[in-house]
Formats: sequence, C-alpha cells, structure tokens
Amino acid sequence: MPKRVVFILGEPEYQSHVTMPTIAEELEDRGEIRASICISSHIPDNPDFPESHFPGLEALAEADLAVFYTRFRVLPDEQMRIIQAYLDAGRPVVGLRTSTHSFRFPEGSPWRSWNDGFGRDVLGTPWISHHGGQSSTQVTTLPGAEGHPILEGVEASFHVRSWLYKVLPLPGDCAQLLWGVPLGAEREVQENPVAWTRAHQGGRVFYTSLGHPDDLAVPSVRTLIMNGIRWALG
Repeated sequence: MPKRVVFILGEPEYQSHVTMPTIAEELEDRGEIRASICISSHIPDNPDFPESHFPGLEALAEADLAVFYTRFRVLPDEQMRIIQAYLDAGRPVVGLRTSTHSFRFPEGSPWRSWNDGFGRDVLGTPWISHHGGQSSTQVTTLPGAEGHPILEGVEASFHVRSWLYKVLPLPGDCAQLLWGVPLGAEREVQENPVAWTRAHQGGRVFYTSLGHPDDLAVPSVRTLIMNGIRWALG
C-alpha cells in the first residue's frame, strides 16, 4: 500500500510549491506514495512576514512522512500544534534548503524558539549563511557514503545552481553523504556538507541544502530527493 506523505511547501525564492509537486507526482505514478500537497496560503515573506496557513495540514495526523520546503512562516497556534504533535511522536522528516529557517515568529510569540530550533533540533542546523546568490556548487559523494541507499543512482560528482549553504558545525549524530565546494563564491569560501541523515525522537531525518529550481532539472538531484523520501519512510 502506498505510504502517506505530506508535502509542506511555502517560500518565495525557489518556488517549492511549483517544483516539489513534480517529485510527489513522480512517486505517486510509481505507486510508492499517496501525496497530500499543503501549499502556504501566502507565499511572500520578507519584509512583512505575515501570518499564513497550510490548507490540509491536518493530514499530518495520519501521515507516514512530512516533507518540508518552507521559509519564514508565521502559522496559527492550531497548525503549530499539529506540527509539534507530529514531531513529538518521533515520525520521519525530510527537509530541503530553506526548511532550516522554516519559521519567523515575532518576539513574544510562544513559538519563537522554533525560528532556529526547528532547523537546529530536527534537521541538524539552523540558518547560518551562504556563499552568495551568483555562485554555484560542485557536489561530490563523501568517502564511505557510497553504499548508502539515498545515493543509489546519484552521480559521484555533479554541478548544481544552488549556492552553497554554510551549515557547520553539525551535531555528531549527522551521517554526512554529500560534500559541496562553492564555485564563484562572493564570500569567504567554506566547503560544507549538502546532504545528511540523522534521527529526531527516534524518527528518521534526511536533509539536503539543494533545491534551486534549476537543481530539480538535474537527474542526480531528483534521484537524491526521491531516495531520501524512500529512506525516511523506511
């Protein structure tokens, strides 16, 4: 029976609400998942960071996996409680790129700790910095990671448009899979991992900092994301 996967999408920079449903559709067409697509009611964020919501988010209660590709969301209490209940139950998570900074609650909000806490505590890193939007990244498989199921069908070296995120230091429980070298960096060069696995409350977590729309045209990136979903589902 296909697993139930909820895609939680909402950020203006990379158009995840356009690109990620194509991943969901491909996995559905293969009979692997049954997808629920939750797209933010208001995509723009900076500079106003208005409150928005995800229609259909209640599907998380019965989900086998949550896939986050969001940025700077301010959600109503009832939706944050849905997300918190899912995470507290130790259920699996996949996060892409800006999901390290999924939330932007104002001072005084009871959810303000989630601004950094979701990325740090669930995915393994909060938002730190990047190498500049005119740069790109060469990605390679890390030694020892070659046999990981997430990397099956992923080229040992490939180029992506995504400018490299600075994510180090990572917690010791992160199993790093892919390494990024910035090309044409506009800031101090720091090579960094771009994909890893870990656990949160016993649930599997896969994160990749890739996710630019052009990346989704790279076969290795599409394979990486789909394999990450498969792995997280167990």
